[in-house]
Amino acid sequence: MSCPPCPSCQSEFVYQDQSLLICPECGHEWNPAEPEAEDTLTVKDAHGTLLSEGDKVTMIKDLKVKGSSLVLKVGTKAVIKRLVDSKDHQLDCKVDGVGDMMVTAHFVKKA
Repeated sequence: MSCPPCPSCQSEFVYQDQSLLICPECGHEWNPAEPEAEDTLTVKDAHGTLLSEGDKVTMIKDLKVKGSSLVLKVGTKAVIKRLVDSKDHQLDCKVDGVGDMMVTAHFVKKA
């Protein structure tokens, strides 16, 4: 019986141990009968709405831009370019009148 390659490291040296497949190179174990869990990043705005790339958001609080005298006022609109798995700034946005900027998801709402 031929085993599929490891989904983690693409190694061909996979072996079966009862119902699990095991990769000896990286140590990854998985059950081929279970669907693969996708590592999707979930980011929510201030009201708990899920955000995704391409969404338009609005600032709900005046935000001072670190290292400058610029302030993003309430109601400033932005478009999410990508979501980032980060503790502080989860949204990489293009902010109207300012340009590209990282913003914390807790200070925006979906427009």
